[in-house]
Amino acid sequence: MTTIKTTLIALATVVPALAFSLSSQATTMAYMDTALADVCKAAQSNKVFKLKSAMKSYRLQDKTVALKVMCNGDDIITFAEKNGAIKTANQLQKSIGEVSITDVAVIDKIAVTFAE
Repeated sequence: MTTIKTTLIALATVVPALAFSLSSQATTMAYMDTALADVCKAAQSNKVFKLKSAMKSYRLQDKTVALKVMCNGDDIITFAEKNGAIKTANQLQKSIGEVSITDVAVIDKIAVTFAE
């Protein structure tokens, strides 16, 4: 008899907490969807000020957006370029910094002579 009471008490405490948790997760997901959609729209607009304003209003960092946000299946820089938004694409590219790729197979061998 006490096992049943204990189980009922445990369920009575867990179920409301679980329901509250699930609704807060849904709210968080809706907020993030809205934030990312607004950032994608701002990148598509080709207005750097609008992009910076959208990122600032959602407290998103330039580099994080440039490296991790996907819009319609493309990374945000490619998405902006495909939509003719060159200004915003360049701004996002600047936030990543310079990247250089060296093809090691193409580099000529360097001869070094040294004496002991």
